[in-house]
Amino acid sequence: MSNPFAHLVEPLDPQKPEHKFFNLTKLGDPRYARLPFSIRVLLESAVRNCDGFLVKGSDVESILDWHHTQTQSVEVPFKPARVILQDFTGVPAVVDFAAMRDAVKKLGGDPEQINPICPADLVIDHSIQVDFNRKSDSLQKNQDLEFDRNRERFQFLKWGSKAFRNMRIIPPGSGIVHQVNLEYLARVVFQQDGLYYPDSLVGTDSHTTMIDGLGVLGWGVGGIEAEAVMLGQPISMVLPEVIGYRLEGTPNTFITSTDIVLTITKHLRQVGVVGKFVEFFGPGVAQLSIADRATIANMCPEYGATAAFFPVDHVSMQYLEQTGRDPEKLSFITDYLKAVGMFRDYSNESQDPEFTQVVGMDLSSVVPCCSGPKRPQDRVAVSDMKSDFEACLGAKQGFKGFQVAPERHVDSVPFQYNGVDYSLSHGSVVIAAITSCTNTSNPSVMLGAGLLAKKAIECGLSMKPYIKTSLSPGSGVVTYYLKESGVMDYLFQLGFEVVGYGCMTCIGNSGPLPDPVVEAITKGDLVASGILSGNRNFEGRVHPNTRANYLASPPLVIAYAIAGTVRIDFEKEPVGVNRDGKEVFLRDIWPTREEIQSVERKFVIPAMFKEVYEKVENVNERWNDLVAPSDKLYTWDPKSTYIKSPPFFDGLTRELKTPQSITDAYVLLNFGDSVTTDHISPAGNIARNSPAARHLTDRGLTPREFNSYGSRRGNDAVMARGTFANIRLLNKFLGKQAPKTIYLPTEETMDIYDAAERYLQEGHPLLVLAGKEYGSGSSRDWAAKGPFLLGIKAVLAESYERIHRSNLVGMGIIPLEYLPGDTAEGLELTGKERYTVVIPPQLTPRMLVDIKLDTGKVFQVRMRFDTDVELTYFHHGGILNYMIRKMADQ
Repeated sequence: MSNPFAHLVEPLDPQKPEHKFFNLTKLGDPRYARLPFSIRVLLESAVRNCDGFLVKGSDVESILDWHHTQTQSVEVPFKPARVILQDFTGVPAVVDFAAMRDAVKKLGGDPEQINPICPADLVIDHSIQVDFNRKSDSLQKNQDLEFDRNRERFQFLKWGSKAFRNMRIIPPGSGIVHQVNLEYLARVVFQQDGLYYPDSLVGTDSHTTMIDGLGVLGWGVGGIEAEAVMLGQPISMVLPEVIGYRLEGTPNTFITSTDIVLTITKHLRQVGVVGKFVEFFGPGVAQLSIADRATIANMCPEYGATAAFFPVDHVSMQYLEQTGRDPEKLSFITDYLKAVGMFRDYSNESQDPEFTQVVGMDLSSVVPCCSGPKRPQDRVAVSDMKSDFEACLGAKQGFKGFQVAPERHVDSVPFQYNGVDYSLSHGSVVIAAITSCTNTSNPSVMLGAGLLAKKAIECGLSMKPYIKTSLSPGSGVVTYYLKESGVMDYLFQLGFEVVGYGCMTCIGNSGPLPDPVVEAITKGDLVASGILSGNRNFEGRVHPNTRANYLASPPLVIAYAIAGTVRIDFEKEPVGVNRDGKEVFLRDIWPTREEIQSVERKFVIPAMFKEVYEKVENVNERWNDLVAPSDKLYTWDPKSTYIKSPPFFDGLTRELKTPQSITDAYVLLNFGDSVTTDHISPAGNIARNSPAARHLTDRGLTPREFNSYGSRRGNDAVMARGTFANIRLLNKFLGKQAPKTIYLPTEETMDIYDAAERYLQEGHPLLVLAGKEYGSGSSRDWAAKGPFLLGIKAVLAESYERIHRSNLVGMGIIPLEYLPGDTAEGLELTGKERYTVVIPPQLTPRMLVDIKLDTGKVFQVRMRFDTDVELTYFHHGGILNYMIRKMADQ
């Protein structure tokens, strides 16, 4: 079928008739001008891709009629312009593609049908760890160790870049995926196949939303869903409500973008924006740089929205110019966006669209703040940090409590480090990391940290040598302007030298702490602190020995590191005392916004971006020298502990099986609220006493060779054993934190993997019970693949994080949700009952189903297959099975 909207196509420039676009203004529909700008992007995609099959004319009408359909759970398809991946999620995606080629061949199809149709970029940024710091050669040593540990993974990815079309690999050592996306990969407007259209994307990382700050609509999806998009399938999504967030006023001179985003995060958590788009507007937006906007958009997952969109304006175009984009492309970007009504003037209220709801904030009301100690939405004003931490010490175990007995609040543990006596107490800072795409992409906070370091050194301040300090920029551009502006030497003197280009501490790749520090923390059972400029601080994520972790701006990271503790009131207490015994307060060394902007204007210039990114794909010599196979089908090495053909497609046939009820299932785990993907599928170090460690030891590896769970996501045998292996996992069956459960038939306590294996051997299906926000945190397909391999057939929770629910659907696991007002406690569920989930022959989206217990109790829950497409995936046993059958038939 031809596109019914072909009559909208016209040249953008009559002098270049070969370059056309779909002119949405020619729809002649007054509803278009009232649509939020983010919805206009969805509409353009539907119009351009309308084929009467994957995208129908009725879908276009549903989006155009958004003002009515937004509250009706209307399902629409969306075909993004591209896909972005990082290596932790990218390796399993390429493994799946390789295994899908094998499966298509077994079914008699053409294996090369499994090939990305939608362009995909994979940035290797999750593998490097802070093994070395505080030395001039730390960067080189960490990068060498990264390659030694991950050679096999990198070799596999290099094979993938050759075997699959439309897949580009950005080598290790280049930067963090979202910053590289912002500074280099983003097109803003695509020019392809003779058409102009808006850049848009989905990514296998929840912080893909960072690109929304540049006016490119994007969000995180599960790796499984991203694979389908790469194969040319649209995303099936419920048309979202759009919350308009009005910004006004001007931030005061000492405020950073980090303070702004942490304030917005807390506010939007209170508003409730889960599953919705947030679109920023108002005169205050013009006060924010693209880096500031990107910081706010980056933390979109932390406030729960799907996307956090800043439409393109003149500031966006200035950023593209500053980052060295092609001047010829800049002209058609502006012309195209103006022609289709997608170019924004934030000072022009007549352009303001109609939103579902409008909330907002006066930027002048923002105060310096951090977030923690266990969640990014728990904002704490810097002036309250000391009292808040001390309140958390004694509070009941929870998100804001450590339950330390009052008489132990002043405990202190002496230790020696490099022959010098020190002591640690509750709140002592042992990790201080300037890390993460959230902040290292922002020259204002990075230069602010450098200027603070300069003033601190000039005032005679220093830092305790046992604190693990690190600086991991999101791209080489950061190092360039820190050096050129003269602040890098001061950062180095304080201990913040560059240790690598990647996510590092923010994702738990913080590396080991000094042994004397660990021994002191353990001996005193201390609540030690990490302070980082990241976006996630869930318990057990940053480091096993830091129970309190605070998110803060890079300048505040340095300030708390100099102080050596989070138990300080910077207004009343000095940040430090210099060699002359003089007290130095934070206000004495804090740079003003004007100071920072002056340095930024002088030293952050287009030539830097051009120089760094012209050679980004070839600058890593070890990557260039890496030899990879050239076969189209991957030759699996049975001895490999990194790359293994997964069992997901074993026994797959062309015929569908009728879904069956889940009968007499046992509960493997019984959880409360906010179980994160870090709890379900940890990315950090592999504990020496874990099932995964035993598996690797059996294969001849030593603990030094274990690497991390994140690096072994290409091996299902390791990842299945690592599922629910987080040491901070709180299972109600045990009543304490441990990666264990009770095997109910015998009441034995054992490792979760071992219990699941025993259930599988005896033919028992499994369930998980959970509270609110199940699966919050990072986008991890292994948080669904792992439970699938453990034999978990369904999860029953009060609510789900959006991406994780999608991943469960993608693996054929049923997401069940309590009805409003129902909870495990209210229904008097202990988790020790046996559960039968009644699956009727005819299924509809979001239908109610019965659960019958062996006690005789019966109650209803909602089956969270939200769309007909998700039900189709379920009937196939998951989205990848669906794609294999489809490709085998072509």
